[in-house]
Amino acid sequence: MSVRKLKVVLTRRLPDTVETRMRELFDAELNLTDRPMDRQALVEALQRAEILVPTITDHLDAEMIAAAGEQLKMIANFGAGVDHIDIDAAVGRGIIVTNTPGVLTEDTADLTMSLIMAVSRRVVEGANVVAAGEFQGWSPTWMCGRKLWGKRLGVVGMGRIGQALARRAKAFGMQVHYHNRKPVSDMIAEELGATWWDDLDQMLARMDVVSLNCPATKDTHHLLSAERLARLQPHAIVVNTARGELIDEAALVEALDRRALFGVGLDVFEHEPAVHPGLIGRPNVVLLPHLGSATIEARQDMGDRVIANIMTYQNGHRPPDRVIPAML
Repeated sequence: MSVRKLKVVLTRRLPDTVETRMRELFDAELNLTDRPMDRQALVEALQRAEILVPTITDHLDAEMIAAAGEQLKMIANFGAGVDHIDIDAAVGRGIIVTNTPGVLTEDTADLTMSLIMAVSRRVVEGANVVAAGEFQGWSPTWMCGRKLWGKRLGVVGMGRIGQALARRAKAFGMQVHYHNRKPVSDMIAEELGATWWDDLDQMLARMDVVSLNCPATKDTHHLLSAERLARLQPHAIVVNTARGELIDEAALVEALDRRALFGVGLDVFEHEPAVHPGLIGRPNVVLLPHLGSATIEARQDMGDRVIANIMTYQNGHRPPDRVIPAML
């Protein structure tokens, strides 16, 4: 006797191996064009799917979730962040929400450290000089950046990614400081040699490099406001690989205009995919197109985690990566 397969709708193109496995296990509807669904298309997907597999580009608000069909049982997010999904609305409808934590930790930490190095040593600026044919030879005072050894790194958000970044920074001889809702365990703090600050403003004023590694919530919107940016030292570097909404980009541009920062490295943007025009073309600003988890291995692992969550639900058990409001 054949077993009925769950109707699973994928909103974006996923790795081939993941899509193939989805087709084998489920009645999977693929998005072969990889064009993002507009609001109406997402609502229609919510009305026909039993399991919806969205990504960070799919904003599912309360009104859209309220319009979902009764058959929708689960939103299996392809990604760790879930700020684009109204979790309260989903839970209120009895819809399970899952994500893919952990599998992109090391890759995002790698990219964050890469941005810190690129900005501090003016890597992109130097590469552009060579590419433009303007390199005239070595000079003792030309293209001098800032060393990382001995500098203070302030990690805002000491979760999985924050800790992975701290390990890398420690290997580079940096002094690790962090702001978190509560301190990490004594064992982790000792391993990282990390200093906890309960007051973010006090920490920011003392850091050489600040890295944002916290989720986007109501409390963290514009966490780096004009007032907080003003607390940074003029030689400080700001890096963000978490969510663009954490920084007031207009205030960031103003700080750069005043030369109040040494440099900035961004992988995410406040109004993504739009980038504030005041950030573009600056030699001390490195901009990347949201590459945090963009490795073949991470994207494969994310897909595998989505499948595991769906299969666990299908087998009558609680998915391992279930997200509930209390976690946020």
